[in-house]
Amino acid sequence: MKEEQVILVNENDEQIGVMEKIEAHEKAVLHRAFSVFIMNKQGETMLQQRAAHKYHSPLLWTNTCCSHQRVGESNVEAGKRRLQEEMGFQTDLDEIVSFIYKAPFDNGLTEHELDHVMIGHYNEAPIINKDEVADWKWMKPAEIKNDIANNPDIYTAWFKIIFEKFYEHLIKNKA
Repeated sequence: MKEEQVILVNENDEQIGVMEKIEAHEKAVLHRAFSVFIMNKQGETMLQQRAAHKYHSPLLWTNTCCSHQRVGESNVEAGKRRLQEEMGFQTDLDEIVSFIYKAPFDNGLTEHELDHVMIGHYNEAPIINKDEVADWKWMKPAEIKNDIANNPDIYTAWFKIIFEKFYEHLIKNKA
């Protein structure tokens, strides 16, 4: 199977090339990514726990799903694709913010991403892909914020960064 490629971008999110995903993370090259947050009608956010065999951040809690766009794929198309692949459902998504972050890992890899954060709504239980996801749960955003402060080691590095942008959006829009 061919290694997944990521889209290399400049700080204006203009495509400047492609590179194999692992190489981009080894070299800490800026590339396009997305993060999806799903909320239910009770105002809770769906979190996933990454599968145990993931090459970085195994068994850590994170947002509903995240990954990388493919060449020619819009941010929303990519989010819907990965939501289906990881969580077993699709719903409408709206992009709420994009920003650049850099998060190094203990294994020598670094996430250096221009991340497009999207929000969607869904009220059912997901049908998780056990190759990608170990577990899932609903949590209120304020509870997540407190839990990150009290238990930062159980969350992915990028989630702690991205969640702040998501939380700011919720507060600003009184969602």
